[in-house]
This record gives sequence, structure tokens and C-alpha cells, in this order.
Amino acid sequence: MLNRGIARLVSYGVRVGLIPEEERIYTTNLLLDVFHETEYTEPEELPETDENDLEDILRELLEEAVKRGLTEDSVVYRDLFDTRLMNCLVPRPAQVQSAFRAKYEKSPREATDYFYKFSQDTDYIRRYRICKDIRWKTPSVYGDVDISINLSKPEKDPKAIAAARQMKASSYPKCLLCAENEGYAGRVDHPARENHRIIPITINGQPWGLQYSPYVYYNEHCIVFNRQHTPMKIERDTFVRLFDFVRQFPHYFLGSNADLPIVGGSILSHDHFQGGHYTFAMEKAPIEIPFTIPGYEDVSCGIVKWPLSVIRIRHADDRRLVELASHILDAWRGYTDEKAFIFAETDGEPHNTITPIARTRDGQFEMDLALRNNITTEEHPLGVYHPHAEYHHIKKENIGLIEVMGLAILPARLKEEMELLKTYLLEGRDYSKDPALEKHADWAAEFMARTDHIDRDNIDSILQQEIGKVFVHVLEDAGVFKCTPEGREAFLRFVSVL
Repeated sequence: MLNRGIARLVSYGVRVGLIPEEERIYTTNLLLDVFHETEYTEPEELPETDENDLEDILRELLEEAVKRGLTEDSVVYRDLFDTRLMNCLVPRPAQVQSAFRAKYEKSPREATDYFYKFSQDTDYIRRYRICKDIRWKTPSVYGDVDISINLSKPEKDPKAIAAARQMKASSYPKCLLCAENEGYAGRVDHPARENHRIIPITINGQPWGLQYSPYVYYNEHCIVFNRQHTPMKIERDTFVRLFDFVRQFPHYFLGSNADLPIVGGSILSHDHFQGGHYTFAMEKAPIEIPFTIPGYEDVSCGIVKWPLSVIRIRHADDRRLVELASHILDAWRGYTDEKAFIFAETDGEPHNTITPIARTRDGQFEMDLALRNNITTEEHPLGVYHPHAEYHHIKKENIGLIEVMGLAILPARLKEEMELLKTYLLEGRDYSKDPALEKHADWAAEFMARTDHIDRDNIDSILQQEIGKVFVHVLEDAGVFKCTPEGREAFLRFVSVL
């Protein structure tokens, strides 16, 4: 079993280009050492292997590792062990960087195509888990929004949780975005990154890194991070960096989460951006109200037809956009409009910030600036411009950069809950008393009241579209100026101060 599994994994490495044929024996010996095995016989016959076989190959080797007592039989420990196996096939960082640079000289697109495939072939991005995510589109007055239920990120099992509690706290690496993750073996409270490689890049004269997200939420979902572990901050230099990156990689967009709690991302302690090769609904949304800002008459400006409050600016010279974006940020940081319930600060706590997204389009630079505010009240303790309580049964988490642009990342629990709700609805049973569905009861009653007919053929589509409608309402909650005549009037009051 072990001989066969190792031979298959090595053949996979040769087939996808991770190792040359000349390193077949060397790689075999590395894998034997991981298994503490000194004997090996090459199998006489092996089937052809490709990227679709990797999950099966690793499962076979993991079963052998568990049998030999080399790892615990749980998803966290298995992930630590199979990453160690994959590292035996992965080229050294300098080799990967050299290959990337050589391809970049031909074209930025060729370089990222190489690195994205590489990140999947090494199992850093686990293709066989990503494909389990549930995805669909929901039409809305703002365009077709993307909905996804995230199933690719495994949940920790009780055994690993218990072990993590007993572990001594570690500050290395400082966080999941630090450069020190490259090659790190991991532990039960920190994922293994032995098969992880980073491309060094320079942004605005400073050292940054380019990598892909292991949980790619959209095509070529990349992360661009500061090589220094420094907190996120939206400022003038942020806009400079965003445009510097899209100048180097014009086929990618790049954006930043906001820099305040509630409206920011999950990691505010490390300055980073997210980008990729994907067209979000927000990018497709048209300008609803064009306007001109004195001193920037040469810059195209407008309010975007989008549930969040977004200003789009466009110009052939990105330096003009940096100056205007800085002007808008400074004005928004200090802006208060009590009538619209916008407060720059309360009790010394700042509330206003921006989620910026940069891209190139039709030979020009473009930036979307989503205005954000994180004020809380007794009625909305998690945030006034945050998903309201009536929608928490679907989405309670922060609305970060990806969702600002129109892609919902919904919790894995929804898969089982919707399967259960589907059963109740098809059988005409009372779902409101089930503990797992109680939170969905009002929502289900509301959409069932306006649904003419439900059966096995249309139930999945109905549930998906109704979930999508909730996400659109969530985005509307996050908009500081609502898409109403009163909201647009308030938005234009802010534009007037610019």
C-alpha cells in the first residue's frame, strides 16, 4: 500500500510539473523518510495520474500514516501530515520566484497563470475542497449578485480543539498573513504551510508579497501583503499602492478592507489587500448620478447604482485618482450629517472610513470608494450599517471587501439547514418548532406566502433566490446612504462638501 501510494504521488508530481523526471528517486526517498520507512519496491504497474487523482492519492497515504501511528485520525492532523508529504514535491522558494520572474518578462498574465496553477498543483489550494462550495447568482435591481456557501474550509474537530487548548501560546508566525508562514510546518492551532510559496513584489518602493488565498472565493483570489507585520490603515499611500499593483498586473483588480472594526476584514493587524481576475457585480454597475468636483474637472466621477454607498472615479493618470481619493477620504473621515445618522465620531471613537477597489478598464485607471461607518446603537449593537438582526439567520458576519463588491460568503451551516427546511416545506410540516430552523421561521413564512407552487423541481431554485434576496438586503443595510430619494439627497450633501 505504501509503495503504491508513494509511487502514485511521485508520478503525480512529475505529471503536473512540480518535479522533473530526474528527481523521481530523490522525491521517493524524501517520502519514505516521512513514513520512517527504509524499504521500497517500485510497483510494476501504475495508472496514469493527474490533478483529479490527488485527493485519492493523499487519502491512501493518510490511511497508511494513521495505521502506522504517524498522525491522529482527524481532519486537522491529516491536513498537517499531507502538507508535509506535498512539501517533498514542491520546489524551493527561489526556484518558484525565478520561474515567475521569467514568465513575467513575457507577460504578467503568463506569470500569474503559472503561479495560480502551481498553488493548486501543490495542494496549497485544495481543488477537491473548493469544488464543494455551493455557488449561484441572484438577479436584483443592482445586477446579478454572486452567492456562495463556503464548504471548503474544514472545521476543527473536538480532538484538535482540545489539543490546542493545552498548547503553549506561540507568536510565530505572528498571523496567517506573515511571510514567515512560507514553509512553516504548522500546528493544531495554525495551518501547515510547508507547500506555500510567496512571490516577492515591490509596491511603492516597499517589499510586499503576492500569494493566493487557500480558500479561493473567486477566480485567482490573491492576497497582497506587507512583508512587515503592521496594522491596516486606509490613507493616501493605500491608494498609491493599489494603483502601483494594478499597473504591474493590469489584468487583476486590487482592493482593501476598511481599517475599522465591524466594517473591516477579519485580519486588521496585518496590512494587506485582496485581488484577482474576476468581474464582480459592483464593477458592472453603472454610474447613477455623475458629478464634477471642483479642481478635478478632468476626472470622471459619479455615484454608482449599488446598495452600498460607492463613488467611482476614473482617469488615465492614476496620480490624479490618488489625489482625489485622498481628498474624498479626508472629507469623509470628518463628515457628520445628523439628519442622515452619519457621525464622524462619538466619544472620541472614529466611525468613518473607506473600502477602496482599484482596477484598469478600457485603458484608464478606475477606483471605487465604498463609504463605510461602524457606529452602533442599542437597537443595532453590532452596527447600524451592518446586517440587521432580521437577516442574521442567513448572514451575521462583517461585510468585508469581497461582499462589498457583490459576492456573499455564507456560513457552511446553511447547507444542512436548507436541506432540512426543504424537507419540511415539501412535506407541508411545521418547521418553526425545529431548533435548527426556528431562526428561519419568519423568513420562510414570508416567502412561502408569496410563492404559488413548490415542488421537488423548483424548491432548490426558490431557496437559492430567497437567500440571494436576503444578501441584497444585507448590502442595503451596509449602505450609509440608502438607495431612496432621501438617501440620494443625503449622498449629494456629502458630494457637495467635496
